[in-house]
Amino acid sequence: MRRPLYGWLTAEGISLVGTRVSMVALPFFVLTTTGSPEKTGLVALAELLPLVILKVLGGPIIDRVGARRVAISCDVASLAVVGVIPLLHRAGHLSFLAFLALVAVAGALRGPGDSAKSAMVPTLAATAEVPLERVTGLSSTVERTASMLGAAVAGTLVAVIGPANALVVDAVSFGASALVLSWAIPARTRPMTDSHADPTPYAVQLREGWRFLRRDRVLVGITVMVALTNLLDLAWSAVLVPVWAVHNGGGAAAVGALFATFAGASAVGSLVAAAYGERLPRYATYLVCFLLTGLPRFVLMGLDTPLWAVLAYSVVGGMASGFLNPILGAVIYERVPEHLLGRVSSLSSAACWALMPLGGLVGGFLVGGFGLSAAMLVCGLAYFAVTMLPAVDPRWREIDRRRDAEPALATTSS
Repeated sequence: MRRPLYGWLTAEGISLVGTRVSMVALPFFVLTTTGSPEKTGLVALAELLPLVILKVLGGPIIDRVGARRVAISCDVASLAVVGVIPLLHRAGHLSFLAFLALVAVAGALRGPGDSAKSAMVPTLAATAEVPLERVTGLSSTVERTASMLGAAVAGTLVAVIGPANALVVDAVSFGASALVLSWAIPARTRPMTDSHADPTPYAVQLREGWRFLRRDRVLVGITVMVALTNLLDLAWSAVLVPVWAVHNGGGAAAVGALFATFAGASAVGSLVAAAYGERLPRYATYLVCFLLTGLPRFVLMGLDTPLWAVLAYSVVGGMASGFLNPILGAVIYERVPEHLLGRVSSLSSAACWALMPLGGLVGGFLVGGFGLSAAMLVCGLAYFAVTMLPAVDPRWREIDRRRDAEPALATTSS
């Protein structure tokens, strides 16, 4: 039965488009209503900090009550919270403090909501009787395609109907996601496992997830590597690329062309990984893909390479990057027992996000202190070191050992 899988992918696409709309609409809303860059940065922090914290704290809840129920509940609550922002603004009753509080609640809901949707993956793969790499590959394809389309939709909406009204689209996307999940995924496809009636105290369950994560050296390695590359990727996208575009005279058009090319190629790579990923050696694929998508982009841009050459490389680097999430996602899902999946995946995901707020600061400091070319080279070498450490660590070869696991379908029960 593949309706749950296709429904979940559809809900993910809808939700991700809405999220990309909010990523553009929220800062423009603050800038147009307050004119303050400082307040814009404060809003970004207010959304991200609760998101990371609730990702950590929400794991045991997902394992106790079921990923399906948590995902739908968070989407419905997000519909109300985000939807009230434009309503209060139109009525003239939206103070900045109230706006900040609503954004923080929206971020807090998104943390466990996103983790719950992620925790459904092993069950969806088992129900559809397809390899984990296929599900994670399709998920990555949807994510990257939705990100590319969502950014374009967001820019158009903000320009045409304004940032406040664009937030209505974001709110509606949460409601649509909840409806699709409710329709596609049965409330209970198999009797609940004992984990849902586990009398273990919440704090103890949270510690169990942490202990499992830190004792699995491969999972720790993946988490640390992704956290550091997320920081460097954000420094690249938020600071280094815009400065490069201004320096080379390409401006916003060059930034848009670069991101669109890279994201589009990455979506194609994820689709290929979904089709053939289970046949590829994970360890070798990981190393080759990170060699292609990591250091070269920093070196090319640091050497003032013409735009056409950077875009040509982005096709190769983007396609290579599309293979990575399907491989790493499959490894994580295979190594975590079903009854710990919610809390372990939430902890790992939160750790992966934790350094991202520092990415812009790192990029700005490097460019301001050493210049664009040196900043590109430093970030590129750091990226190379972080991603190539598995080449000298024999434990990483364990990712080639595929484990046949069939998690209980109660993971998605309500």
